[in-house]
Amino acid sequence: MIYNTQQFLDQYQTTAQLDTRLHEQIATICETVKQQGDRALYQYNEQFDRVTVETLEVPQAQLQQAYDTLDDDLRQALELSYTRIRDYQASIRYQNQQSNKEMYEVYHPIERVGVYVPGGKASYPSTVLMTATLAKVAGVKDIVVVTPPQKNGVAQSVLAACHIVGVDHVYQVGGAQSIAALAYGTETISKVDKIVGPGNQYVAYAKKYVYGEVGIDQIAGPSEIALIIDKTCDVEAVAYDVLAQAEHDEMARTYVISTDQSLLEQLENRLEALTTTSERQEIVAASLRDYHYAIHAEDFHACCRLMNEIAPEHASIQTAQPEKFVPHIHYVGSLFLGGYAPEAIGDYIAGPSHVLPTNRTARFQHGLSVNDFLTKHTVIQLSQETYQQTYRAAATIAQDEQLYNHQQSLTVRMRGEQND
Repeated sequence: MIYNTQQFLDQYQTTAQLDTRLHEQIATICETVKQQGDRALYQYNEQFDRVTVETLEVPQAQLQQAYDTLDDDLRQALELSYTRIRDYQASIRYQNQQSNKEMYEVYHPIERVGVYVPGGKASYPSTVLMTATLAKVAGVKDIVVVTPPQKNGVAQSVLAACHIVGVDHVYQVGGAQSIAALAYGTETISKVDKIVGPGNQYVAYAKKYVYGEVGIDQIAGPSEIALIIDKTCDVEAVAYDVLAQAEHDEMARTYVISTDQSLLEQLENRLEALTTTSERQEIVAASLRDYHYAIHAEDFHACCRLMNEIAPEHASIQTAQPEKFVPHIHYVGSLFLGGYAPEAIGDYIAGPSHVLPTNRTARFQHGLSVNDFLTKHTVIQLSQETYQQTYRAAATIAQDEQLYNHQQSLTVRMRGEQND
Protein backbone atom coordinates (compact mmCIF):
# COMPACT_ATOMS: atom_id res chain seq x y z
CA MET A 1 0.00 0.00 0.00
CA ILE A 2 1.19 3.52 -0.78
CA TYR A 3 -0.03 6.17 1.67
CA ASN A 4 -0.48 9.85 1.07
CA THR A 5 0.90 12.21 3.72
CA GLN A 6 -2.28 12.56 5.75
CA GLN A 7 -3.15 8.86 5.58
CA PHE A 8 0.26 8.01 6.98
CA LEU A 9 0.14 10.60 9.75
CA ASP A 10 -3.38 9.51 10.77
CA GLN A 11 -2.38 5.92 11.35
CA TYR A 12 1.29 6.31 12.27
CA GLN A 13 2.30 4.97 15.64
CA THR A 14 5.74 4.22 16.93
CA THR A 15 6.65 0.80 18.19
CA ALA A 16 6.22 0.39 21.94
CA GLN A 17 9.70 1.00 23.22
CA LEU A 18 9.71 -1.78 25.79
CA ASP A 19 7.45 -4.72 26.59
CA THR A 20 6.32 -3.87 30.11
CA ARG A 21 5.57 -7.53 30.75
CA LEU A 22 9.33 -8.05 31.00
CA HIS A 23 9.70 -5.65 33.94
CA GLU A 24 9.32 -8.18 36.73
CA GLN A 25 11.65 -10.70 35.09
CA ILE A 26 14.34 -8.08 34.42
CA ALA A 27 14.10 -6.76 37.96
CA THR A 28 14.52 -10.28 39.32
CA ILE A 29 17.58 -10.92 37.14
CA CYS A 30 19.22 -7.66 38.16
CA GLU A 31 18.57 -8.12 41.86
CA THR A 32 19.79 -11.73 41.73
CA VAL A 33 23.08 -10.64 40.16
CA LYS A 34 23.36 -7.88 42.73
CA GLN A 35 23.01 -10.39 45.55
CA GLN A 36 24.74 -13.49 44.13
CA GLY A 37 27.41 -12.02 41.86
CA ASP A 38 29.39 -14.43 39.68
CA ARG A 39 27.30 -17.43 40.70
CA ALA A 40 24.23 -15.84 39.13
CA LEU A 41 26.15 -15.02 35.94
CA TYR A 42 27.26 -18.61 35.44
CA GLN A 43 23.72 -19.84 36.07
CA TYR A 44 22.16 -17.36 33.65
CA ASN A 45 24.72 -18.28 30.99
CA GLU A 46 23.48 -21.85 31.18
CA GLN A 47 19.79 -20.94 31.50
CA PHE A 48 19.50 -18.34 28.75
CA ASP A 49 22.42 -18.99 26.39
CA ARG A 50 22.78 -22.76 26.92
CA VAL A 51 26.52 -22.29 27.31
CA THR A 52 28.82 -23.33 30.14
CA VAL A 53 32.01 -21.30 30.43
CA GLU A 54 35.00 -22.14 32.60
CA THR A 55 35.83 -18.50 33.27
CA LEU A 56 33.89 -15.31 32.66
CA GLU A 57 36.85 -13.30 31.39
CA VAL A 58 38.47 -13.93 28.03
CA PRO A 59 42.27 -13.75 28.49
CA GLN A 60 44.10 -10.93 26.70
CA ALA A 61 46.24 -13.57 24.97
CA GLN A 62 43.11 -14.77 23.15
CA LEU A 63 42.42 -11.27 21.88
CA GLN A 64 45.94 -11.09 20.48
CA GLN A 65 45.62 -14.56 18.95
CA ALA A 66 42.30 -13.68 17.34
CA TYR A 67 43.88 -10.62 15.77
CA ASP A 68 46.95 -12.51 14.56
CA THR A 69 44.98 -15.34 12.96
CA LEU A 70 42.12 -13.30 11.49
CA ASP A 71 41.61 -13.29 7.73
CA ASP A 72 43.88 -10.60 6.26
CA ASP A 73 41.10 -8.79 4.41
CA LEU A 74 38.87 -8.67 7.48
CA ARG A 75 41.72 -7.55 9.73
CA GLN A 76 42.62 -4.74 7.34
CA ALA A 77 38.94 -3.72 7.08
CA LEU A 78 38.65 -3.53 10.87
CA GLU A 79 41.88 -1.53 11.08
CA LEU A 80 40.65 0.96 8.49
CA SER A 81 37.31 1.30 10.26
CA TYR A 82 39.09 1.89 13.58
CA THR A 83 41.36 4.53 12.08
CA ARG A 84 38.52 6.46 10.48
CA ILE A 85 36.40 6.34 13.64
CA ARG A 86 39.35 7.34 15.85
CA ASP A 87 40.36 10.26 13.64
CA TYR A 88 36.82 11.60 13.27
CA GLN A 89 36.08 11.36 16.98
CA ALA A 90 39.39 13.04 17.85
CA SER A 91 38.41 15.94 15.57
CA ILE A 92 35.17 16.59 17.48
CA ARG A 93 36.37 15.93 21.04
CA TYR A 94 35.62 18.79 23.43
CA GLN A 95 38.67 20.63 24.70
CA ASN A 96 39.13 22.92 27.67
CA GLN A 97 38.72 26.53 26.57
CA GLN A 98 39.51 29.15 29.20
CA SER A 99 38.34 32.12 27.13
CA ASN A 100 36.81 33.73 30.22
CA LYS A 101 39.21 33.77 33.17
CA GLU A 102 36.42 34.11 35.73
CA MET A 103 34.14 31.32 34.46
CA TYR A 104 34.95 28.35 32.24
CA GLU A 105 34.39 24.61 31.76
CA VAL A 106 36.85 21.75 32.12
CA TYR A 107 36.40 18.22 30.77
CA HIS A 108 37.48 14.87 32.21
CA PRO A 109 37.12 11.35 30.82
CA ILE A 110 34.85 8.95 32.65
CA GLU A 111 36.97 6.52 34.66
CA ARG A 112 35.40 3.17 33.74
CA VAL A 113 32.99 2.28 30.93
CA GLY A 114 31.11 -0.90 30.06
CA VAL A 115 30.25 -1.74 26.44
CA TYR A 116 27.52 -4.21 25.52
CA VAL A 117 28.25 -6.04 22.25
CA PRO A 118 25.31 -8.13 20.98
CA GLY A 119 25.73 -11.78 20.06
CA GLY A 120 23.50 -14.73 19.29
CA LYS A 121 22.05 -14.19 15.80
CA ALA A 122 25.30 -12.63 14.55
CA SER A 123 28.63 -11.24 15.71
CA TYR A 124 29.21 -7.49 15.72
CA PRO A 125 32.84 -6.36 15.67
CA SER A 126 31.54 -3.06 14.29
CA THR A 127 29.81 -2.37 17.61
CA VAL A 128 33.14 -2.72 19.41
CA LEU A 129 34.70 -0.19 17.04
CA MET A 130 31.74 2.21 17.18
CA THR A 131 31.72 2.34 20.98
CA ALA A 132 35.03 1.39 22.57
CA THR A 133 37.02 3.53 20.13
CA LEU A 134 35.08 6.59 21.29
CA ALA A 135 35.85 5.79 24.93
CA LYS A 136 39.52 5.31 24.08
CA VAL A 137 39.73 8.67 22.28
CA ALA A 138 38.03 10.32 25.28
CA GLY A 139 40.76 8.94 27.53
CA VAL A 140 38.71 6.42 29.51
CA LYS A 141 41.15 4.43 31.65
CA ASP A 142 39.26 1.14 31.86
CA ILE A 143 37.08 -0.15 29.00
CA VAL A 144 35.11 -3.34 29.59
CA VAL A 145 33.22 -5.36 26.96
CA VAL A 146 30.47 -7.83 27.79
CA THR A 147 29.05 -10.10 25.11
CA PRO A 148 26.89 -13.24 25.20
CA PRO A 149 28.79 -16.53 25.51
CA GLN A 150 28.92 -18.79 22.44
CA LYS A 151 29.31 -22.57 22.29
CA ASN A 152 32.44 -22.16 20.20
CA GLY A 153 33.69 -19.13 22.09
CA VAL A 154 33.28 -15.41 21.42
CA ALA A 155 33.58 -14.62 17.71
CA GLN A 156 37.17 -14.11 16.62
CA SER A 157 36.29 -10.90 14.78
CA VAL A 158 34.85 -9.43 17.98
CA LEU A 159 37.96 -10.36 19.97
CA ALA A 160 40.20 -8.97 17.23
CA ALA A 161 38.27 -5.69 17.27
CA CYS A 162 38.72 -5.53 21.05
CA HIS A 163 42.47 -5.98 20.55
CA ILE A 164 42.61 -3.25 17.90
CA VAL A 165 40.89 -0.72 20.14
CA GLY A 166 42.73 -1.76 23.29
CA VAL A 167 39.81 -3.00 25.38
CA ASP A 168 40.98 -3.81 28.91
CA HIS A 169 38.59 -6.68 29.75
CA VAL A 170 36.21 -8.92 27.78
CA TYR A 171 33.62 -10.98 29.65
CA GLN A 172 31.48 -13.83 28.32
CA VAL A 173 28.11 -12.82 29.69
CA GLY A 174 25.14 -11.23 27.96
CA GLY A 175 21.57 -10.11 28.43
CA ALA A 176 20.15 -8.29 31.41
CA GLN A 177 22.53 -10.15 33.71
CA SER A 178 25.58 -8.54 32.09
CA ILE A 179 24.10 -5.07 32.50
CA ALA A 180 23.46 -5.78 36.18
CA ALA A 181 27.02 -7.03 36.60
CA LEU A 182 28.40 -3.82 35.11
CA ALA A 183 26.10 -1.69 37.25
CA TYR A 184 26.58 -3.41 40.61
CA GLY A 185 29.85 -5.28 40.23
CA THR A 186 30.59 -8.93 41.02
CA GLU A 187 33.63 -10.85 42.26
CA THR A 188 35.06 -10.82 38.71
CA ILE A 189 33.49 -7.78 37.05
CA SER A 190 34.10 -4.40 38.63
CA LYS A 191 31.36 -1.78 38.71
CA VAL A 192 31.50 0.77 35.87
CA ASP A 193 30.43 4.39 35.68
CA LYS A 194 28.55 4.23 32.36
CA ILE A 195 27.12 1.52 30.10
CA VAL A 196 26.77 1.92 26.32
CA GLY A 197 25.94 -0.25 23.34
CA PRO A 198 22.86 -1.69 21.62
CA GLY A 199 20.98 -4.82 22.61
CA ASN A 200 17.60 -6.56 22.66
CA GLN A 201 14.67 -5.63 24.89
CA TYR A 202 16.18 -7.46 27.87
CA VAL A 203 19.31 -5.36 27.59
CA ALA A 204 17.35 -2.14 27.02
CA TYR A 205 15.08 -2.77 29.99
CA ALA A 206 18.03 -3.66 32.22
CA LYS A 207 19.77 -0.42 31.26
CA LYS A 208 16.63 1.46 32.21
CA TYR A 209 16.42 -0.46 35.49
CA VAL A 210 19.98 0.32 36.60
CA TYR A 211 20.02 3.92 35.38
CA GLY A 212 21.00 6.16 38.26
CA GLU A 213 23.28 3.51 39.68
CA VAL A 214 25.27 4.06 36.48
CA GLY A 215 24.94 6.26 33.43
CA ILE A 216 23.62 4.86 30.15
CA ASP A 217 23.69 6.00 26.55
CA GLN A 218 20.04 5.39 25.60
CA ILE A 219 17.11 2.98 25.69
CA ALA A 220 17.32 1.53 22.20
CA GLY A 221 14.36 0.26 20.18
CA PRO A 222 14.20 -1.54 16.83
CA SER A 223 16.41 -0.17 14.06
CA GLU A 224 14.87 2.15 11.45
CA ILE A 225 15.54 4.13 8.29
CA ALA A 226 13.57 6.74 6.36
CA LEU A 227 14.51 7.66 2.80
CA ILE A 228 13.48 10.56 0.56
CA ILE A 229 13.97 9.71 -3.12
CA ASP A 230 13.28 11.16 -6.54
CA LYS A 231 13.62 9.92 -10.12
CA THR A 232 17.39 10.52 -10.11
CA CYS A 233 17.96 7.78 -7.51
CA ASP A 234 19.24 4.28 -8.25
CA VAL A 235 16.11 2.23 -7.51
CA GLU A 236 18.07 -1.01 -7.14
CA ALA A 237 20.40 0.61 -4.59
CA VAL A 238 17.48 2.10 -2.66
CA ALA A 239 15.80 -1.30 -2.57
CA TYR A 240 18.89 -2.82 -0.97
CA ASP A 241 19.06 0.08 1.49
CA VAL A 242 15.56 -0.89 2.62
CA LEU A 243 16.42 -4.59 2.78
CA ALA A 244 19.61 -3.84 4.71
CA GLN A 245 17.55 -2.25 7.44
CA ALA A 246 14.80 -4.87 7.35
CA GLU A 247 17.24 -7.74 7.86
CA HIS A 248 18.22 -6.45 11.29
CA ASP A 249 15.04 -7.56 13.00
CA GLU A 250 11.43 -8.51 12.36
CA MET A 251 10.44 -5.21 13.99
CA ALA A 252 12.85 -3.02 12.01
CA ARG A 253 11.02 -0.07 10.47
CA THR A 254 11.54 1.28 6.96
CA TYR A 255 9.98 4.37 5.36
CA VAL A 256 10.33 5.60 1.78
CA ILE A 257 9.03 9.08 0.92
CA SER A 258 8.72 10.55 -2.55
CA THR A 259 6.67 13.06 -4.54
CA ASP A 260 6.75 10.56 -7.43
CA GLN A 261 3.98 7.93 -7.14
CA SER A 262 5.24 5.82 -10.04
CA LEU A 263 8.74 5.70 -8.52
CA LEU A 264 7.31 4.35 -5.27
CA GLU A 265 5.35 1.70 -7.19
CA GLN A 266 8.51 0.69 -9.04
CA LEU A 267 10.41 0.39 -5.77
CA GLU A 268 7.68 -1.64 -4.07
CA ASN A 269 7.64 -4.11 -6.95
CA ARG A 270 11.42 -4.47 -6.75
CA LEU A 271 11.32 -5.02 -3.00
CA GLU A 272 8.76 -7.77 -3.41
CA ALA A 273 10.94 -9.54 -5.96
CA LEU A 274 14.18 -9.21 -3.98
CA THR A 275 12.61 -10.40 -0.74
CA THR A 276 11.95 -13.84 -2.22
CA THR A 277 15.70 -14.38 -2.72
CA SER A 278 16.97 -12.68 0.43
CA GLU A 279 19.27 -14.81 2.62
CA ARG A 280 17.44 -13.58 5.71
CA GLN A 281 14.09 -13.97 4.02
CA GLU A 282 11.91 -14.69 7.05
CA ILE A 283 13.19 -11.68 8.99
CA VAL A 284 13.05 -9.37 5.95
CA ALA A 285 9.57 -10.49 4.94
CA ALA A 286 8.18 -9.99 8.44
CA SER A 287 9.71 -6.52 8.73
CA LEU A 288 8.40 -5.39 5.33
CA ARG A 289 4.97 -6.88 5.97
CA ASP A 290 4.41 -5.22 9.32
CA TYR A 291 6.67 -2.16 9.48
CA HIS A 292 7.33 -0.86 5.97
CA TYR A 293 5.73 2.35 4.68
CA ALA A 294 5.78 3.89 1.21
CA ILE A 295 4.51 7.47 1.38
CA HIS A 296 3.53 9.73 -1.51
CA ALA A 297 4.19 13.31 -0.37
CA GLU A 298 2.73 16.28 -2.19
CA ASP A 299 5.83 18.48 -2.20
CA PHE A 300 9.28 19.25 -0.75
CA HIS A 301 7.87 20.65 2.49
CA ALA A 302 5.68 17.60 3.05
CA CYS A 303 8.77 15.39 2.67
CA CYS A 304 10.57 17.39 5.35
CA ARG A 305 7.53 17.39 7.63
CA LEU A 306 7.28 13.61 7.38
CA MET A 307 10.96 13.11 8.10
CA ASN A 308 10.80 15.31 11.19
CA GLU A 309 7.64 13.56 12.38
CA ILE A 310 9.17 10.11 12.00
CA ALA A 311 12.46 11.34 13.56
CA PRO A 312 14.24 8.17 12.44
CA GLU A 313 17.48 6.64 13.57
CA HIS A 314 18.81 6.88 10.00
CA ALA A 315 17.67 9.32 7.33
CA SER A 316 18.81 9.00 3.71
CA ILE A 317 18.24 11.65 1.04
CA GLN A 318 18.80 10.32 -2.47
CA THR A 319 17.63 13.13 -4.72
CA ALA A 320 19.11 15.46 -7.32
CA GLN A 321 20.02 18.05 -4.67
CA PRO A 322 20.06 16.30 -1.29
CA GLU A 323 21.86 19.16 0.46
CA LYS A 324 18.71 21.31 0.05
CA PHE A 325 17.05 19.24 2.76
CA VAL A 326 19.72 19.82 5.43
CA PRO A 327 18.35 23.12 6.84
CA HIS A 328 14.83 21.69 7.01
CA ILE A 329 15.44 18.29 8.63
CA HIS A 330 16.02 18.62 12.35
CA TYR A 331 15.20 15.34 14.06
CA VAL A 332 17.22 12.36 12.85
CA GLY A 333 19.96 10.26 14.39
CA SER A 334 22.25 10.55 11.38
CA LEU A 335 21.64 12.10 7.97
CA PHE A 336 23.07 10.45 4.84
CA LEU A 337 23.17 12.53 1.66
CA GLY A 338 23.38 11.17 -1.88
CA GLY A 339 23.84 7.81 -3.53
CA TYR A 340 27.38 7.32 -2.24
CA ALA A 341 26.46 7.68 1.42
CA PRO A 342 24.27 4.64 2.04
CA GLU A 343 23.33 3.96 5.65
CA ALA A 344 25.43 0.77 5.56
CA ILE A 345 28.63 2.82 5.17
CA GLY A 346 27.73 4.53 8.42
CA ASP A 347 27.29 1.17 10.11
CA TYR A 348 30.89 0.23 9.52
CA ILE A 349 33.42 2.78 8.45
CA ALA A 350 32.31 6.39 7.85
CA GLY A 351 33.47 7.73 11.24
CA PRO A 352 30.47 8.82 13.33
CA SER A 353 29.15 6.13 15.68
CA HIS A 354 26.33 3.88 14.53
CA VAL A 355 24.84 3.95 18.04
CA LEU A 356 21.95 6.33 17.35
CA PRO A 357 18.60 7.33 18.89
CA THR A 358 15.57 5.26 17.85
CA ASN A 359 11.81 5.38 18.28
CA ARG A 360 11.54 9.17 17.73
CA THR A 361 14.00 9.96 20.52
CA ALA A 362 16.05 11.93 17.96
CA ARG A 363 13.66 14.77 18.88
CA PHE A 364 15.71 15.26 22.05
CA GLN A 365 18.75 12.99 21.87
CA HIS A 366 21.82 12.65 19.67
CA GLY A 367 23.95 9.75 18.53
CA LEU A 368 26.83 8.45 20.65
CA SER A 369 30.09 10.39 20.34
CA VAL A 370 33.44 10.73 22.09
CA ASN A 371 31.97 13.57 24.14
CA ASP A 372 29.51 11.20 25.82
CA PHE A 373 32.52 9.69 27.58
CA LEU A 374 33.54 13.01 29.09
CA THR A 375 32.22 14.76 32.16
CA LYS A 376 32.49 18.50 32.61
CA HIS A 377 32.22 21.00 35.39
CA THR A 378 32.39 24.75 35.59
CA VAL A 379 35.12 26.71 37.35
CA ILE A 380 34.11 30.06 38.90
CA GLN A 381 36.74 32.48 40.20
CA LEU A 382 35.35 36.01 40.26
CA SER A 383 37.48 39.09 40.65
CA GLN A 384 36.79 41.53 43.44
CA GLU A 385 35.50 44.01 40.88
CA THR A 386 32.99 41.54 39.41
CA TYR A 387 31.87 40.53 42.90
CA GLN A 388 31.21 44.14 43.83
CA GLN A 389 29.10 44.52 40.69
CA THR A 390 26.97 41.43 41.30
CA TYR A 391 26.67 40.55 44.99
CA ARG A 392 23.86 43.01 45.76
CA ALA A 393 21.57 41.46 43.14
CA ALA A 394 22.33 37.96 44.45
CA ALA A 395 21.67 39.06 48.04
CA THR A 396 18.36 40.65 47.02
CA ILE A 397 17.19 37.38 45.42
CA ALA A 398 18.32 35.42 48.50
CA GLN A 399 16.32 37.75 50.74
CA ASP A 400 13.22 37.27 48.57
CA GLU A 401 13.61 33.50 48.90
CA GLN A 402 13.99 33.90 52.69
CA LEU A 403 17.38 32.22 52.61
CA TYR A 404 18.95 34.67 55.03
CA ASN A 405 22.24 32.84 55.52
CA HIS A 406 22.69 32.92 51.76
CA GLN A 407 22.15 36.65 51.97
CA GLN A 408 24.63 36.98 54.85
CA SER A 409 27.21 34.84 53.03
CA LEU A 410 27.07 37.34 50.20
CA THR A 411 27.08 40.56 52.22
CA VAL A 412 29.61 39.60 54.89
CA ARG A 413 32.37 39.67 52.30
CA MET A 414 31.72 43.37 51.83
CA ARG A 415 31.95 44.37 55.49
CA GLY A 416 33.77 47.61 55.88
CA GLU A 417 32.43 48.74 52.49
CA GLN A 418 29.50 51.09 51.97
CA ASN A 419 26.76 48.47 51.39
CA ASP A 420 23.70 49.99 53.03
